[in-house]
Amino acid sequence: MPSLQIRDLPDDVYQALTLRAEREHRSLAQQAIVELRRIPELMAQDRRRRVIARIAESLPTSGQGLAPSPEALVREDRDR
Repeated sequence: MPSLQIRDLPDDVYQALTLRAEREHRSLAQQAIVELRRIPELMAQDRRRRVIARIAESLPTSGQGLAPSPEALVREDRDR
């Protein structure tokens, strides 16, 4: 199994990781693995937030309706 050694780890990062490991009753190495495994999930969440923000920006502002309105689409469908 591959291993990873990190040199010159900042003190604040080490202390935060140590505290979380103690709180979860894990070794420092186990806690580091748990947190490293969360990175793809966190990146996906960030990507989703950006996409949602872009969609929200592209939507018409309040006061402006969708063109055509949902009601108009339903009426058009019923008239066929």
